[in-house]
Amino acid sequence: MKKVAIVVGTVYGGAQFVAEEADKILQAKGYSTQLNLEPKLNDVLAFAPDIWLVITSTTGQGDIPDNLLPFFIDVKDRFPLLTGKKYAVICLGDSGYGDTFCGAGKQFSELLAELQGTALAPALEIDAGETLQAEDLALPWIEQQF
Repeated sequence: MKKVAIVVGTVYGGAQFVAEEADKILQAKGYSTQLNLEPKLNDVLAFAPDIWLVITSTTGQGDIPDNLLPFFIDVKDRFPLLTGKKYAVICLGDSGYGDTFCGAGKQFSELLAELQGTALAPALEIDAGETLQAEDLALPWIEQQF
């Protein structure tokens, strides 16, 4: 059974809701999952996932949410290679912020690629200006990618 670590960055709960629904879909498809709402690198590494799924909103000017920033920094500092592992990123943002749109997800995509992980697909960027409920795009994407 493949393992999926779901790592969540949220400010107002939208990304958390998407992650909780994704968790249900993945379990129904036979994956073993670990939902990390307050992610810690040691917890994720101990779970030994085959796939890292990062679901994050973007805050400020392309910033990573406060609950996810310590995890991001820890991953960047400790640099655990993901050779042979896969990853996927779903980012919630607002294109009204221009160049910083989905900045948190872009930072994670770059970092996971640097760690030699293999992307399941290009990151899914969901624009709050076009989609009121992120799950309307995210959940079918998860069904298709996993």
